[in-house]
Amino acid sequence: MAFNFLPCPRDQAFLLPPDLREWLPADHLAWFVLDVVDQLDLGPFLAAYRSDGHGRAAYDPRLLLSVLLYAYCTGIRSSRQIERRCHEDIAFRVLAANSTPDHVTIARFRVRHERALAGLLVASLRLCAAAGMVRLGLVALDGTKVAANAAAAANRTHAKLTEQVAELLEQAAQADRTEDAEHGDARGDELPQALAARTERLARLQQAKAQLEAEAADRQQRYEQRAKELAAKARAHGKPPKARYRPRRRDEAPRPKATVNTTDPDSRFVRGNGRTLQGYNAQAAATMDQVVVAAELTQQANDVLQLAPMLSAIRTTLTGAGVGEPLQRLAADSGYWSIANVSTVVSAIPDAPELLIPPARHGRHGKPRQDGRPSESKSDGLRAVMRARLDAGPGKAYYAQRSRTIEPVFGQVKTVQAGSRFMRRGLAACQAEWKLLCGTHNLLKLWRATTASTR
Repeated sequence: MAFNFLPCPRDQAFLLPPDLREWLPADHLAWFVLDVVDQLDLGPFLAAYRSDGHGRAAYDPRLLLSVLLYAYCTGIRSSRQIERRCHEDIAFRVLAANSTPDHVTIARFRVRHERALAGLLVASLRLCAAAGMVRLGLVALDGTKVAANAAAAANRTHAKLTEQVAELLEQAAQADRTEDAEHGDARGDELPQALAARTERLARLQQAKAQLEAEAADRQQRYEQRAKELAAKARAHGKPPKARYRPRRRDEAPRPKATVNTTDPDSRFVRGNGRTLQGYNAQAAATMDQVVVAAELTQQANDVLQLAPMLSAIRTTLTGAGVGEPLQRLAADSGYWSIANVSTVVSAIPDAPELLIPPARHGRHGKPRQDGRPSESKSDGLRAVMRARLDAGPGKAYYAQRSRTIEPVFGQVKTVQAGSRFMRRGLAACQAEWKLLCGTHNLLKLWRATTASTR
């Protein structure tokens, strides 16, 4: 009995078609990425290269940018994995023009063009606006916690850092004494690897220690400044100032147990999804079509101070993308509620949108006095107005769209694009990576919209 199988000629000399356009279907994401790169202004990338033709030939920025954008769209952000895909994956080989840039080249390109890659958010928004996907009737704002490229176990107090710095300095001194005894005045070999590692670690520990000392000095300065103001106010009223004012716990009192991370000193302990992690608070604002119109990164775990910066970031990003339409409504959860946010901040911004923010349960409320009459707080009137806006009419319908607008964006960035943890370290580097993630998210939205319309 003979089997009827398709042939399996593994010894065939040429398995792929000679034309790259035959390797992938016409609606593949890789072709869309190439079209996007052709429309981008590559001036910020080209400015980093010599224009006189001298020196060793470099990879074309269009090639590396295409590979990097496709990798971020598909959730592959490790430079070593990208290098491996350039060898094994057909889509990556098409984007890389059948070349194989190594992981060091890819990593250095990402670092060298950090600001230009962050600008992809504005470029992606411009493309989405041209496709009619940027509607500003309602924009949802929220924050999500993204893990840093650092372990929580790497946090150290000032006392522990001082101890470790002294220990490493003693190890270095001991190494010097050993080499002096071995070589005398003669020149020895190059620095041993173990000592080189200790030197690098010592620099990181000293940087972390200096950061804790700077934060302590800032807290002390704030306390002294407020004490002077209170003393001057007391004298102005004809009263003697107090011998000592109590420092505020939140931003003035000493914190001997304060810690800093020795791997990524800019990262902080933040709480998200019921757990505490070492990372950052990533902010994003998105339209009802889930197109991100602003993305920022902060070290502050709380969202309440992020409303004004995000409103400014939205306007800056829209202006950079050439979108002149004003923002009409902004929906955010109760984490953004404060008296300043719903009064002072909005009044200070021209063309401020209508805010849809449920009043938070925390804060001062008017409580009945001993005589039974209510004692109104400053926020009672603002709470009543906001409640009336959210409980009926179009405000209720608009706010119902908030969770269906911004939450899927975070889910897609963290799951599809594997953006739940930063690859780089430092606030500036991670902010650039967050904007790159949001920019590639917009490109995916645009690609899905265009491919769906052609089917």
